[in-house]
Amino acid sequence: MKVRLRSNPRIEIVAIGTSTGGPAALAEVLPRIPSDFPVPIVVVQHMPPIFTRLLAERLASRSAIPVHEASAGAVLSTGQAWIAPGNFHMKVIRAGAGWCLNLNQGSKENSCRPAVDVLFRSVAAACGANVLGVVMTGMGSDGVLGAQAIRDAGGEVIIQDEASSIIWGMPGLVHASGLADAAYPLDCLAAEITHRVLESRGHRVPHDSKSYATLERPAK
Repeated sequence: MKVRLRSNPRIEIVAIGTSTGGPAALAEVLPRIPSDFPVPIVVVQHMPPIFTRLLAERLASRSAIPVHEASAGAVLSTGQAWIAPGNFHMKVIRAGAGWCLNLNQGSKENSCRPAVDVLFRSVAAACGANVLGVVMTGMGSDGVLGAQAIRDAGGEVIIQDEASSIIWGMPGLVHASGLADAAYPLDCLAAEITHRVLESRGHRVPHDSKSYATLERPAK
């Protein structure tokens, strides 16, 4: 599969979805996001109540950017991350010139609440083509329909590669569905997210070519 070549809309938000192996993966990614990161980050990690708050606190203690457990009505600010609370779906909705968070306990999707698909559909609806979706390690299919929504709106979707994933279910199905622009090892994801965001916003950013990974797997 080839990496999709197309226009490069200005990225206004990064949406991350992950499940099994996600807490450790997020601990590799969020602490590497620079303090002057110019857009908000929203995250769904499949995890029950209380544990999402503890995860946010642990990531905040290690990161240059503030990391919060999401609260209803929170206004999204640049250079900050929000993690969906356990047992609540999280949506990004338009609020004037910006965006805020909506939390709800609607029906589970893919047996999950929070669900990545719910978040991804909402950012596609609220932000159009100005979205970078990231699907990381996890079991199941959550994120595939959401990735389709982001792509249909003109946004980008990248995934964690198979070799660095604890379980390549979620990112693997995004790949198999032809919805991933590219796949990257876990230790390259933060740099790639930062690069794509800054480059889309007109910054000239040197890129270490070693961080690139193709979507094609070598024959075993």
